[in-house]
Amino acid sequence: MNVIETNNLTKTYNDSEVEVHAVQGIDLKIEEGEFTAIVGPSGCGKTTFLNMVGGLDQPTSGTVRVGDTYVNELKSSELIDFRLHNIGFVFQAYNLIPVLTARENVEFIMQLQGKDKKEREQRASNLLTEVGLGDRINSRPSRLSGGQQQRVAVARALASKPKFVLADEPTANLDSKSTETLLDMMEKLNKEENITFIFSTHDMRVVNKARRVIKLEDGKIISDERKS
Repeated sequence: MNVIETNNLTKTYNDSEVEVHAVQGIDLKIEEGEFTAIVGPSGCGKTTFLNMVGGLDQPTSGTVRVGDTYVNELKSSELIDFRLHNIGFVFQAYNLIPVLTARENVEFIMQLQGKDKKEREQRASNLLTEVGLGDRINSRPSRLSGGQQQRVAVARALASKPKFVLADEPTANLDSKSTETLLDMMEKLNKEENITFIFSTHDMRVVNKARRVIKLEDGKIISDERKS
C-alpha cells in the first residue's frame, strides 16, 4: 500500500521578482511502514517537500495523494481535519504550548479530536512513559531540557494515532544521548505499530537508522536507496 504518492510535485516562490524553484517535479511513492530519511544540503527543498506532503504548504503544481485523498485539493477546513486524524508532526522548534504541562501538551490534539478526558489522560501518560518521561508528566516545557521537550513533541505527534509522522530535523538541537534515545523509540514504534516515519535531516545518526535514504539537490531527487 502506498501511504504517500507525489506526482510532478513543484513549488516555486517569487522572491523580489526572482523565481526560486524550491521543489522541481518530484515523483515519489512511500509505502506503509517505511522509515525514510530525506537528506541534502540546506535549501535543497527538504522542508518544503515535507510541508506540501503534510498540507502545510500548497504546491505550485502537481499532486500529493495520501491513501485515497488528494491533499492538495482539500479546502482549508478539510485540511485541518485531515491533518488532525492522519498526520503527526515533529518540528525542530518543538512548538510546545508553554503554559501547558507535558501531559496537557500531548492531550491537546486528542481534545481537538473530541476524545473524552479519561482516555486523553491515559493515552498521554502512557506515551510519555514510553518516551521516558513518566516522571515529568506535570512539568511545563520551561522545566524540561531540549531533549525532553522533543520527546514530548514526539509523544504529542503519536497521540492522534496518525498513519504517518513527518519529522523536520527532529534531532538538530539534541545531544548524542537524547538523539539515540529518540531514534530508538521512533524505530520501535515504527516496527511494532507500523507507523510510517519520514525525516528531513542533516544528521547522519538519523540517516544510519533509516531503511530508505532519498537525497535531494536543487529541489530534485538525485538518489533513492533502500537498505537491505
